[in-house]
Amino acid sequence: MKNLFSTVIIITLLGCGSQKLTSEEKEMSSLSNNANTEKKVPVSKMISASVLKENVKTSLEYLASDALEGRNTGSIGIEKAAVFIENFFKENKVQPYFKTYRDSFNLKDIVGYNIVGYVEGHDPELKNEFVILGAHYDHIGTADPVNGDKIANGANDDASGTVAVLEWAKYFAKSKSNKRSVLFTLYAAEEMGLKGSGHLAKRLKKEGLHLYTMINFEMIGVPRVENQTMAYITGYKKSNMAQKLNDYAKEEIVGFLAQAKAYNLFKRSDNYPFFNAFKIPAQAISTFDFTNFDYYHHVDDEADKMDFDHMTSFINKMIPALKGMINAETKEIKMNNE
Repeated sequence: MKNLFSTVIIITLLGCGSQKLTSEEKEMSSLSNNANTEKKVPVSKMISASVLKENVKTSLEYLASDALEGRNTGSIGIEKAAVFIENFFKENKVQPYFKTYRDSFNLKDIVGYNIVGYVEGHDPELKNEFVILGAHYDHIGTADPVNGDKIANGANDDASGTVAVLEWAKYFAKSKSNKRSVLFTLYAAEEMGLKGSGHLAKRLKKEGLHLYTMINFEMIGVPRVENQTMAYITGYKKSNMAQKLNDYAKEEIVGFLAQAKAYNLFKRSDNYPFFNAFKIPAQAISTFDFTNFDYYHHVDDEADKMDFDHMTSFINKMIPALKGMINAETKEIKMNNE
């Protein structure tokens, strides 16, 4: 993330109680049990597994690998990341919103490209309203070397948020459970001053997109301490988004971080260009709270520092919150008069 903004979240697997299993959940439980005959996974542990840890881990380990050379915008490494994201969308039937997945822009002699996936809403009227879920997939390339390593892999910043957005894209494309249309947006050049998100926000505004809400996810790779909310939202008082997401999730996931205003975090991530362009609730959710991760813009921001149980749990816990927002019959999330 740019200028000290990051995200991390403590989360536990969703319980099922005596819920009736859907056909998808029965199939998932069966597959898990067949794959692990020595130690069967209880069905109660599988109910939450809309997103599987092994998939989260595989994607993040690739995006944060040395082969991608720190994903600096304009580099060969970020091109590899872009191709990975495009292929992920294709394999999971997430459509491009434009003619291709790429929203290209120029920064002097550098060509950058956001990657934009699209899952159309199924409600005849609400599908004309959009929700954007985003994260930046670029990083800084290199940093001060440590033991000969100079690649700043950006596992937490922000491969973690990127993987979350990819998993939600896969979920909604498969479940077809969204009444509103959803754009899944991965930004380049965040580390250069929010240039990618700035370009896309202006383009969508010019094209007349009817945007309801936007959420950006920053650094969700490690959890907060147990007595804190799982995550916090920037610009907490600007809208009722945190309250409504918690209502939809039926638990308190998103809270307030006192330092957020002091560090001006609301303006330091990819939500801000959308807020500027559309004047709608556009905020960022994070769990990096300046106490729980020591490797911001550091070569040790590596995949092996991530908590994959936490990441998977967070991604799953956010699904009912996102579905509530995407499927509400009216625009329940609104700006506050500060």
